[in-house]
Amino acid sequence: MEKEQSVTQPAPKKGIIEIFLAGCKKGLYIGLEQILPAMVLGYVVVQFLQLTGITDVLSVVFGPVMGIFGLPGASIVVLISAFFAKAAGASTAANLYATGVITAAQATILLMPCMLMGTLVGHFARIVLVANVNPAHRALLLCIPIITSVVAMLLMRILLSVTGLM
Repeated sequence: MEKEQSVTQPAPKKGIIEIFLAGCKKGLYIGLEQILPAMVLGYVVVQFLQLTGITDVLSVVFGPVMGIFGLPGASIVVLISAFFAKAAGASTAANLYATGVITAAQATILLMPCMLMGTLVGHFARIVLVANVNPAHRALLLCIPIITSVVAMLLMRILLSVTGLM
């Protein structure tokens, strides 16, 4: 018996416009389904803290800790919102700068944790928990971004002080 070879035709090549539009569509869905909800949640949390007066309490409680980084106590709100989304943390820092609560140098220091530990809650849930990482390592994986943020904030404060920008 003779073997029949099935001939598969190659998929038609996509044009550059089709590829570009597919990428745009994918990016839009990522933004709408993942980034936007985290940003809104971060914004809602910050607004809740401000409207209830909890921000004032947090400012007093965390004032000494934030002072280590050359920041006012109110800047703790940036770190809280950054846990939910990098953009929410950066937006909160920009808002504090616009209202005169922090300086440009202080906003620069706050950018470090926004980028290094931003979206920590979402990333931890989507990656560490979904991947079923060994429970013994989960705490370490949660602490690493926080530790790197602390180190980066200290280094940025030193750098800004040495250059005379702070």
